[in-house]
Order: sequence, then C-alpha cells, then structure tokens
Amino acid sequence: MSHPSASDFEGHRRVWRERLGNTVTKALHKRGYRALYVGTKEEALSSVLELISEDQSVAVPGTVTIREIGAMEALSSRGNKVVHHWDPKLTAETKKGRLEEELRCEVFLTSSNAITHDGIMVNIDGTGNRLAGMSWSPGKIIYVIGINKVCHDLDSAMRRVRDVATPINASRLGIDVPCAKIGYHVGCTVPNTVCRATLISEYPTMGRDSTVILVGENLGY
Repeated sequence: MSHPSASDFEGHRRVWRERLGNTVTKALHKRGYRALYVGTKEEALSSVLELISEDQSVAVPGTVTIREIGAMEALSSRGNKVVHHWDPKLTAETKKGRLEEELRCEVFLTSSNAITHDGIMVNIDGTGNRLAGMSWSPGKIIYVIGINKVCHDLDSAMRRVRDVATPINASRLGIDVPCAKIGYHVGCTVPNTVCRATLISEYPTMGRDSTVILVGENLGY
C-alpha cells in the first residue's frame, strides 16, 4: 500500500478551498454582488483585466492584494490610467490630490480585510480613503480577496481584522502602536492608532456595479 504524497495532501487543500470559495460566492450572489471563485492569483489577474476596459481609469487604494497579483503593472502596460498614492516621493499636497482622484476613477480596485461565510465584508482604516471608495464613488468596484480572509461570522471577521490585518499593516507602515509590537489587538487608545474607522458591508451600495473575485490562495493581510 503506497503512502499519500505531498501532492495528494495539497489536492485535498485545493478541494477544500474551492468548496469554501463556492459557498461564499453563492452567498455574495444572494446579496446582489457579481461574484466568482478562481484558484490562483494568475486567474484573478486575468479576471480583473477582463472586467476593466482598456480606456477606463482605475483607482488602487492601500491594498497589498492588488499589488501581489500584478494588476497595477498589467493595467498600466496596456494603457489604463492607474491612480494610487503609494509613492514616498509624493508631497503631502500631491498625496491628498491622489486620494481625491482615486474616488473619481471609473473603477475602484481593492480587496477586503475580511469576509464572512455569508458574504459580509469588514474593513478598518486609519485614513478612511479606502472605506470612502468602498462606500461610494461614481465608478464600479472590484474586490479581489484571498481565501485566507474568509471567516465564519461577523465576530470572527472583526477579530481577524484587528488581530491579523491591522498589526501587519501597522508594522508595514512603521507605525509605533502596541499591536505591531506584540502581534495582536489590545484595544489601544494611543494618539497614532490605525483603527479609526470601521466599515461593515452587508450589500453593494445602491445602484453600484460590484464584483467580488475570491481567490484560492493566501493574498494580502
């Protein structure tokens, strides 16, 4: 009798990810989103490029996931105007202008800090620009979400955002807050806290073209 191989083990993980992904996309459909599950970040990028016309302007707020799948380079190389503010050389005034311009783009391309089994998304921001674009902008919105961000319910989604996404992002930004030092949320009230605004999205906002691409890989924070 042969022993299972490493590929067998990974195969079971892949099946589980696909089943979970399909469960969440069905819940998203019921909530009014367009939603699909793809197995890899390469497939996610292909889906993004199919959903965005070459002449559309695209906003990319503070999202690691969109950068990990290579969307910014792919969109720029084919002629899309990509607006973002992650440039350390920007002056404060120029950065403010970029943040405002992101909200005016024809497509808002982002991720989510967490999503529940039944399709509710949870996000926390320090500046609030990302939450603003998720709540409203004149263009359509596309979410790309790694399977690592799927949580059982709203409580576990909130815990994930506070205990995983926020400490890592604070560390990435070099912000000296307790969670970045110890690795989980402690309910700090320090002046430079990054947990300043929370958005719980139960449905797409009225009249907005909203698509969610769930990916069977770990992406973002």
